Amino acid sequence: MSTDTRSRLVGSDTSGYETAAAAAVGLSVLTFALCLVVLAELVPFDDGVAGVAAPTLFGGLLTVLGGAVVLLGVASASGVVTTSHDRSAGLVTAAVFGVLWATVGGLVASQTVGLGLVGWLPAALACGLVAAVVTVLTPEDIGSTLPAGALSLFAGVVFLTGVIGAGWTWSPPDLQASFTAPVVVPVVTVTVSVVTSWAAAKANGGFGSQGRERAAFLLIWLLAGLVLTVLLSLLAFVTMKGAPRAFQGFDVGPDVGIEWPFLTSGVSLLADSAGIFPAMMGTVWLVVGSVVLAVPMAVGAAIFLTEYAEQGRFTQLVEVATNGLWSTPSVVFGLFGYAFLVPRLANRKSLLAGILVLSFMLLPLVLITSREAMKAVPDEYRDASAALGVSRWQTIRSVVLPAAMPGVVTGVILGVGRIAGETAPLLLVTAGEIFPSKRNAPSVISGFDVSVVTSPPFIDIANPALFQPSSALPYQLYAAITAGLSSPNIDDGMAFGWATAFVLLLVVLSFYVVGIATRTYFRRKLSHD
Repeated sequence: MSTDTRSRLVGSDTSGYETAAAAAVGLSVLTFALCLVVLAELVPFDDGVAGVAAPTLFGGLLTVLGGAVVLLGVASASGVVTTSHDRSAGLVTAAVFGVLWATVGGLVASQTVGLGLVGWLPAALACGLVAAVVTVLTPEDIGSTLPAGALSLFAGVVFLTGVIGAGWTWSPPDLQASFTAPVVVPVVTVTVSVVTSWAAAKANGGFGSQGRERAAFLLIWLLAGLVLTVLLSLLAFVTMKGAPRAFQGFDVGPDVGIEWPFLTSGVSLLADSAGIFPAMMGTVWLVVGSVVLAVPMAVGAAIFLTEYAEQGRFTQLVEVATNGLWSTPSVVFGLFGYAFLVPRLANRKSLLAGILVLSFMLLPLVLITSREAMKAVPDEYRDASAALGVSRWQTIRSVVLPAAMPGVVTGVILGVGRIAGETAPLLLVTAGEIFPSKRNAPSVISGFDVSVVTSPPFIDIANPALFQPSSALPYQLYAAITAGLSSPNIDDGMAFGWATAFVLLLVVLSFYVVGIATRTYFRRKLSHD
């Protein structure tokens, strides 16, 4: 028996099979990347690559991929190559293929054949059922590759034959929308390329547990690449739209230093160019004030709940309450501030009301992340500190907090990213002039007025700037999109709006940079200690 097994393994062309599967994976990833490039409009859809239109190019790639994936499964099933495939690809795989093929069957029956609901629904169910049955009842090599390869071949033939070509448009009568080829072709190709890459990765690993592991890793990388591409595309799009207007008049020289009119001026008839200085300063003070108020309270509450409070119903109730507060829509916080805070703060919208509302929004996230970071600190640290005779508070201050600080900073970063871009609460509790001039920018530091009085507490501290309405970048952007387009003080409202969005991204990213640098500092300090 051992001799027979050895001769079969030696006689199989395993290395060539793995190479072919790896080539299929590489071609799938290349197709995936090309689709993202076309979706981002970095390559024209009609001309495509080297003058080949996108439908023709993707049709050819999907046809090759489909044929390669099917051949990989057939080679394993026929015994040409020895693999460790299981008896079935599994119910989850069957469900995915069933949904995909049911969608294909329903679209073909309804749009190509022209069947009504009575006709296309049974066709969709039949296609999905057949794909699911094939996936479940056949060995893993066939169940994983045949439905995936057939799907790729079908999509490739549809694109190559021009059924869906460069000028194709679909306007369903029941939907107030139109689907065009520049969107449908790349989206379909992305979906099919992900499926074929998964099947080819399983074949490359010889199916079984190793094949599933490789396929899972590949899917994770592809999805991560997709998310990263979307984020970079968003940043690039906003930069291309807003940077020209934002950098208009920007100058650096020995005489003028750094001159950036868009950031250093407001909106007025006397200004050479409309700017967003008051809104930018409003956003900075809102974020800084919210962090100063919320973070100490959240960290203190996390210390009490984690290190001092008895773990029971009370802590569970607090956890449910904080999770509920974090998931509460921002407009609800704004309504609370409008109904409760504004009447108690000089009965007017103010910067302080906005700081309080945003701090309420920041508090639950920092509390949740701080608690989880402190729970992640091993109990051995606390026990070792207690064995040395160190008090509980000293242990928390010198052991627990430094170890949990990277997690705390992460929560602050995430919270700042949310509150810095909020618009609805500011409309209700903070918003002042739509397009303020530079002199109306909030001056919190210079606005403090300290005087000595004869009655306790003998020191009177006031800051009128905190009780004045203020603008902010999200509110300024909202105003530029709506009322600002026809403002006589703004030369080009749409360009002004895009430039405001660009600066808002820069401000949020700058907060992220500060937070990430702080987190990196604490991590390095922990590693050195």
